[in-house]
Amino acid sequence: MTAKEAAITVLKQAGKPLHLNEITERIISEGLWETKSENPTQSVSTEMQRHSNEDDESSIFRKVAPNTYALRVEAHIQKETPTLNSDSLSFLDAAEKVLDQFAEQKAMHYRDITQLAIEQGWLISNGKTPEQTMNAQLVTHINRFKDNGETGRFMRFSPGLYGLTTWMGTGLSHEISKQNLEVRERLLDHIKQMPPKAVEELAGLLLAEMGFEEVEVTKYNGDHGLDVEGMLQIDDVIRIKMKVQVKRWQHNVQAPVVREIRGSLGSHDQGLIITTSNFSAGAKEEANLPDRTPIALMNGEQLAALLMQYGIGVQHTSQSLFELDEKSLVAIEQQTTST
Repeated sequence: MTAKEAAITVLKQAGKPLHLNEITERIISEGLWETKSENPTQSVSTEMQRHSNEDDESSIFRKVAPNTYALRVEAHIQKETPTLNSDSLSFLDAAEKVLDQFAEQKAMHYRDITQLAIEQGWLISNGKTPEQTMNAQLVTHINRFKDNGETGRFMRFSPGLYGLTTWMGTGLSHEISKQNLEVRERLLDHIKQMPPKAVEELAGLLLAEMGFEEVEVTKYNGDHGLDVEGMLQIDDVIRIKMKVQVKRWQHNVQAPVVREIRGSLGSHDQGLIITTSNFSAGAKEEANLPDRTPIALMNGEQLAALLMQYGIGVQHTSQSLFELDEKSLVAIEQQTTST
């Protein structure tokens, strides 16, 4: 598969515009395209620029923001997109099904997980190295939940060996995950009771901890306009100006709010809506329209999880956890018996 075909596949699967960095990351992690280039992002960028011409309706890609691309919904794109089996599962769903039905609550290597998933018809991958993709996605899943102080679907026994967290049921890890989930719920409940201006200040603190510079919380003017602004700079190459609207609401955010913030953005701005509640289906659809500037959405649960991850509104406690090292004890025993 070429870089162009891989980018088409990624954008079609996403169903929304993506930044060039994310397109490249998905291409590599899913094993859709192999390259020896030291800068695969630049290679993908060059290929996408070749096929994105604003004045040519037959071009494959459409640039909707700086380094952000969408697909042009044309018939020729359908022809160039590799056919995917609609009955196949995602890598993680396939892994969960394999471990549940074949592992007998024993750790299984990611190569065996991948092979069984393919043999059962649960996984169909266009990539040449589906095993590596499986391992990468399992690691990413586990690390993401670990950073949030939670336990996801999978656990890693040792490099390459995985199992399901449902096998634990009880124990210290289970209790820690349960405690952190309760704290997250209490944190969100508390935020919902804070004054709207205080929630905006909280959002500003979060952006600063996430690496944004020049963070400014605008003067409070009720439930109207933009509330927080910040600039994210990556390696002196990428500059993203983020404009945020914060909603301390009990009810879901609807599509008109998304259209409102989009209308207030400049040509090089990115938009984000943070709410203590959630988003309606219409709002999510509006935020990801392929012919509009994409608007990022952060609901209450995501807000609370990120606040915990960056240590805002919570205290991180650390305890020493000891585990028995049987190998070292056996080694000592063998050494003493041999002398």
